[in-house]
Order: sequence, then C-alpha cells, then structure tokens
Amino acid sequence: MKTVLMSATTLSLGLALAGCSGADTTAESADGVAAIAVSSTDTECQLTADESPAGVVAFSVRNDGSQVTEFYLYAQDGQRIIGEVENIGPGLTRDLIVTAAPGTYETACKPGMAGDGIRAPFEVIDSGDGSVAAQDIDAETATAAYATYVRSQAKELLARTKAFAQVYKDGDDDAARASYAPTRMYWEAIEPVAESFGDLDPKLDLREADLEPGQRWTGWHRIEKDLWSPKRYESLTRSQREKLADQLVKDTETLERRVVKLSYTPDQLGNGAKELLDEVATGKVTGEEEIWSHTDLYDFQANVDGARIAFEALEPIVQKRDSQLAEQLTERFDDIQQELAKYRQGDGFVSYAELTPQQVRTLARAVDALSEPLSKLTAVVVQ
Repeated sequence: MKTVLMSATTLSLGLALAGCSGADTTAESADGVAAIAVSSTDTECQLTADESPAGVVAFSVRNDGSQVTEFYLYAQDGQRIIGEVENIGPGLTRDLIVTAAPGTYETACKPGMAGDGIRAPFEVIDSGDGSVAAQDIDAETATAAYATYVRSQAKELLARTKAFAQVYKDGDDDAARASYAPTRMYWEAIEPVAESFGDLDPKLDLREADLEPGQRWTGWHRIEKDLWSPKRYESLTRSQREKLADQLVKDTETLERRVVKLSYTPDQLGNGAKELLDEVATGKVTGEEEIWSHTDLYDFQANVDGARIAFEALEPIVQKRDSQLAEQLTERFDDIQQELAKYRQGDGFVSYAELTPQQVRTLARAVDALSEPLSKLTAVVVQ
C-alpha cells in the first residue's frame, strides 16, 4: 500500500531540454518504446518534454537522487492516477507506459515516496489519427471483462465490509478477526484501481508507518491494530469503534459507486498487473503490510489473483504478439501459486510470523521471477 496525499499546490518542474530547439526529447525505454526521459533527484523532476501526441505515452524514469523515488502521471484533477512506477532506487531506471487521450495531465516525482511530489502540467495533444488505444476486438473484450471483474470485487468487498463493521462495533472481536483478512482480499485484488482514487486510498488502507504529521488515521489498519492490540496499547472505546467502522463502510460505498463508472485501456491492465506484483514485493512478502495480524499471505494471494486476472484478460493479445512471453507468464504464475499453496491452512493461510527466513526468500524469488516478464506486458499490448 502506498500513501497518496493531494493538495492544490503545484510545485515547479525544470524542463531543461524541453525548450531546446531541435533537441531530441525522447529516450528509448527498456522495452524499445520511444520514451520521454525523466530525471528525478531529491529536489527536482526534469522531463525532456512537457507534451506528447495522444496514444501510447512512455516515460523512462531515472533516479539521479539519493532517495528511493516514484513517478506518477495524474489526470487534470491531480488526484486520479493514470499510471505510476514506484520504488525506483538511486541510480536505477524504470519505465512507465500508458495510453492517454488528448487533454491536460500532471506529472509528479516523489523523492522519498511521500507527500504531494514535485509536480508540473503535461499536455497530451490530439494527433488527428484517432489511435488513442488499441482498436481491435481483443482489446475491447479484455477491458470489458476486467471492468466486470472489478465491479464484482468491489460489490463483494462492500457486502463483506458491512458485515465486518457490524461485528466489530458489536465487540465480537473473534468474529471480526476471523473476517478481517478474507474481507480485505477483495480490496487487495483490485488495489491499483482503488489506489487510483487518491482521496480514498489513505482513508481506507493507510499504515501507521506512513502517517503524515497531524494526519487522521482511519481504515483497515487502524482497526487491525485495535483487534490485535500490541503491548501497552489502549483499546478504543465503543464510540470510537463505531466511528471507525461507519467511516470504513462509508468510504467503501464511495469506492463501489466510483468503480461502476470506470472503463479501462489495455495499458492500464498491464500496468495494474505489474503494480500488484510490486505490492507483493514491497509489503506482503516482507510482512510489513499486516504487522499486527500477520495475515500478509492473504494479501499476497489476492494481489497475485488480481494480476493474473488482468494478464488473462490480455492473454489473447499477448499470444498474437509475443507467444513466448504469454507462455512464460502462465508458467511463472503457476510457479508462484505452487509456492503459496504450501502455506494454505483450511480456507486461508498460516500466519506470516510462522514462516522461516528461508521460506520468505523462496517466496521472494518466485515474485522476482514473475515480476521480470510481467514488466514487459504493457509494452506488448500497446504495440
């Protein structure tokens, strides 16, 4: 999970090469796509261009600073995330490939992966050829199927969240603990979509370690801490529980209403699948997401499920354009599922706290093995 905090403030952005007459404003991404070069430092976010023709837009993001950074492309409102790349370590380069319609957007580098980021407007210009997204029937089928999946997951998430909130308010802690992880799986499966609503994600899924000074803490992990109370923790009162539970339901209702209206492009499915694997690598496989309940393997499974659904929706396109990649992804998804199956317990999973360091390393290797070919998915489907 990541923190996405928005404000009306837009910070200045150096466009060192954008104004140079005759300058080559593109770089080649790792996937061979012509890309706008981005240099993220601790204090600046420099792009070689501040506009692009509509259609496939690629950014090659290099971290030239000393802190781990992120890069985002936001819609004009500065809140809805069009695409993102996270966890870019110093000296590393990662690519972001999106499909963008004509309009005004915002770019942002986030040194330290916190706060609003270093922002600037970015224009996508109508190229006049109408080729904003893949126009073949496979793409339409893929995105329609994924939209149906997201709506179904959000609907089930809301129903289960209401039931969870009620037992939590009633003080039935055993029932609340039992339903906590199975309910959250519906959130985790569609996490990139849920996180695209920058105002909702912090309310619903913020971890205590990611709190900004003075920020109000609500959502799943606030309740998690209350249900699995650490030592010297003062339990919440009934009134406090009711407020937290009601807010959780209210925010989930907002999420469910919003996803009904969403449509998707193939690049969003590809990027979303990769984001889900990044979530596994940076939080679930390390045990940092569910630090009190230790239910990280439920989240792990849900992230893998969501990534696989996105890939399988795109698989007919991938088979036509790169059958070797399609076969490799199928094999790697099967491999990671076999590893997860070792830790099944009844309808769920063993506690993350029961895993040995060697078992964690084995899971991490399976994640890495899938992550590498999955990073190529978006470039293939937007060809």
